[in-house]
Amino acid sequence: MLAKAVDTVPAHDSVEGGLAFEPKWDGFRAIVHFDGSSVEIESRGSKPLTRYFPELVEAFARLLPSPCVIDGEIVVRSGPAGNERLDWEALSARIHPAESRVRRLAAETPAMFVAFDLLGLGEPGLDASSLVDRPFGERRAALEELVAPLGDPVHLTRITTDTDVARGWLTEFEGAGLDGVVAKPLAAAYAPGKRIMLKVKHHRTADVVVLGYRVHKSGVGVGSLLLGLYDDEGELRNVGGASAFSDARRLELVEELEPLVQRDDSGELVKGETERSRFSAGKDVSFVRLEPTRVVEVRYDQMEGDRFRHTAQFDRWRPDRDARSCTFDQLEIPVAYDLSKVLV
Repeated sequence: MLAKAVDTVPAHDSVEGGLAFEPKWDGFRAIVHFDGSSVEIESRGSKPLTRYFPELVEAFARLLPSPCVIDGEIVVRSGPAGNERLDWEALSARIHPAESRVRRLAAETPAMFVAFDLLGLGEPGLDASSLVDRPFGERRAALEELVAPLGDPVHLTRITTDTDVARGWLTEFEGAGLDGVVAKPLAAAYAPGKRIMLKVKHHRTADVVVLGYRVHKSGVGVGSLLLGLYDDEGELRNVGGASAFSDARRLELVEELEPLVQRDDSGELVKGETERSRFSAGKDVSFVRLEPTRVVEVRYDQMEGDRFRHTAQFDRWRPDRDARSCTFDQLEIPVAYDLSKVLV
C-alpha cells in the first residue's frame, strides 16, 4: 500500500472513520514473511532482501511466536547514545554482493525493523491467515499484541490520532533523520499498489549553482541538472541533482544552457563524471560541464550529509543571485532529536 503526498498534516476527522498518524521512516520498505520456521524479506517491489540482513532473519526466527506477514521499514541507526539518528548511507551500504561483506556489515552496522502493519497472522503450526481485508484499526491492534513484547531489533512504530501531536512529530522527529508523517484511514482495508495513505514531507527551497547537465536517456535534451554549493573554503561542491522535466522543457534547457557550455580548443564539449556508487555501476555518469554562473532555486525535502537526500525539483531561475553567494549557510538544519526517543 502506497501514500499520496499532501502539503499539510490533515485533520484526524477529515475522512470517514478517522485518521491515524505515524512517523515516516526513511529506510527500506520491507515485507517480512514468517512461516513458523523460515523467514523471507522482500522489498516493496518484491525484490529479495533476505540475504542482506542475516541479523534480522535470525531475530525474526527467534522472536516471532507464530506465522505472520508484517509490513514495515528496515533502518540503521548511528551516533552516540543520546544523539542517535537514522543513517541512510550505512543502510545503503548493506546491499552488497559479497557474502563476507554482508556478514561483516551485519555485525558493524546492524539493522532494525520498525513494524507498522500486519498483513497476515496464524496460530503456531498453522499458515498465516490474511488480514488485508480487515480495517487498519483492527490490524494495528493485532500488530501491537504481536510486536510490542518482542524487543530490539524489532520495534513498533508510534501512532496517534491527535493531529496536533502529529504536526509536532513533523518538526521534532526530523532531527532524528525521519522525513515526515504518514496518515492512515483507520477504517480502510490494506490496498496493495494503491495510494490510500497520505504522506507529509518537508519542503524547503535553496538557491544553488548549476554545474552541468546529464543528457536524457533518450539521447535528446537535458535529463537532469547537476547542482552545487560553495563551502566555507570557497570550494564548489556537488550537492545533488534536479530532474523530472517534460519533453519540451528538456529541449528548451539545452538552448538556455548553451552559452554556458564549456568547450575545449577544438570546440568539443568538456565532459566530467560524477562519483560512481554501487547503485550507478555500469551506468553512464558523465555530464556536460557548464560555467558555474547560473543560479537556480530548487525545492528539496532534507539533506543527507552535504547532499540533497532526494532529487530536488526545479523551481525558477535566479538571475538576481551571484553564484558565489550560494553557500551551505542558507540551508535549514533541523534541531537534533535522539532516535531512541522515537522508538517504542
